Amino acid sequence: MTEEYLTLTDNTGALKGKTIFITGASRGIGRAIALKCAADGANIVIAAKSAEPHPKLPGTIYSVASEVEAAGGRALALQVDVRDEQRVAEAMAQAAEQFGGIDAVVNNAGAINLTNVESTPPKRYDLMQSINSRAVYLTAHLAMPYLKQSANGHILSLSPPLNLQPKWLGPFAPYALSKFGMTILSMGLAEELREAGISVTTLWPRTLVATAAIEFAVGNREMFEQSRKPAVMADAAYEILITENGALTGSQLIDEELLGERGVTDLTDYAHNPAMADQLAVDLFLEP
Repeated sequence: MTEEYLTLTDNTGALKGKTIFITGASRGIGRAIALKCAADGANIVIAAKSAEPHPKLPGTIYSVASEVEAAGGRALALQVDVRDEQRVAEAMAQAAEQFGGIDAVVNNAGAINLTNVESTPPKRYDLMQSINSRAVYLTAHLAMPYLKQSANGHILSLSPPLNLQPKWLGPFAPYALSKFGMTILSMGLAEELREAGISVTTLWPRTLVATAAIEFAVGNREMFEQSRKPAVMADAAYEILITENGALTGSQLIDEELLGERGVTDLTDYAHNPAMADQLAVDLFLEP
């Protein structure tokens, strides 16, 4: 595990033996969540497309599986395209057969293109809607039979709190629609599944997070200086997944706010460059 992914808060063992199905877990935030939960003894389903090494993007489902096992968890590496209903259903079934059930689904896989309607090709528009909002529907729809058998079922989606100010819509409405769609679906699912005891939440970073999306889709690697490490989202996700009795269901959560509520008051070490910890850039959809 490289230093940039080391998590800071202590694990409790609350996820030991629990099965966490994470989409897009071969890199970035998904990988960080996988390793955080693995260190707590969880079973991790690494459901991502990356089965072969990429020249610019390190990490595959198999390399993360090795890291998960080294961290103390059990791993199941499955090549999954979240747009493919049959493959997602097969992956859920494989996970349940391998580990005896599914306790949480983390919708981390994402597509980003910061263009307005005029500049967004239909193919790119469809990609964002299907990988972002549609995937929340699909994974929830297919995971429900398994989650209903869990004593503490969770659906966690990495999407922002609703913010319909024009400044967030005009520049990149297609992307905003796909991410807000994830949140709206999550809000609806929270009500739909409340009596079933399944908690549904969303999580978004207060600041930019140093991932490939920032380097290649939003800006460049220099923006890492104004970013936090993926560990901040991993620690926040962990806090959500160990929360019981639906205490957070329906919430649209921000990483640093949740960590603060859980006693993490100094976030300096989460900064990609701790010397720049007071100069971090606020993420999309959030007000400074």
